[in-house]
Amino acid sequence: IEPEIIRDLERMDIKLCIRGTKGYWASLKIELNLILQIKEAQKEDVKLWDIDPTLREAVLSEAHNSDFSIHPGSTKMYGDLKQHFWWNGMKQDIAMFVGKCLICQQVKIEHQRASGLLQPLDIPVWKWDEISMDFVTGLPRIQKKNDAIWVVVDRLTKSSHFLPIRKDFSISRLADIFQQEIVRLHGTPATIVSDRDLRFTSRF
Repeated sequence: IEPEIIRDLERMDIKLCIRGTKGYWASLKIELNLILQIKEAQKEDVKLWDIDPTLREAVLSEAHNSDFSIHPGSTKMYGDLKQHFWWNGMKQDIAMFVGKCLICQQVKIEHQRASGLLQPLDIPVWKWDEISMDFVTGLPRIQKKNDAIWVVVDRLTKSSHFLPIRKDFSISRLADIFQQEIVRLHGTPATIVSDRDLRFTSRF
């Protein structure tokens, strides 16, 4: 073996073990140090800032309220900011900031029907943290004898699950389906909004 190759193998802590007329490589050790390299490089990165709460608020305000931003929604605002900034809990801070914007709420209200005596709901902070549920009934029964659809909607992203059920399912059966199809994928929601269906207000 060439001396250069031997030195490279020694630096990688690789040894050649000989058994009779055959040999094999042993003691191969691989270490993932990408994260360590990034942390070390960040110490000398002049563009890396420790964003305090005051500066963080200024960044959010500039990205949302400036003459060039035209009050973007939380998803658009996060997509723009993440190209230049990042901090722990950034997406949640953006959602809260947009949700508290008075101008956005006023513009939004102008395009909605009058709510009458209904109480408006606050905008959720995180996806699948608050959900709404309802049943679609009166459907023709299929081979599996399902005749209804249980609709579960995330109030922030409006993404939905349509769960085939039978309208005579018991509370415990519905709870099992909810655990399997919703909690397993998205965790337990903090708030559930329903139309006060007896199946939800009794023992669900």
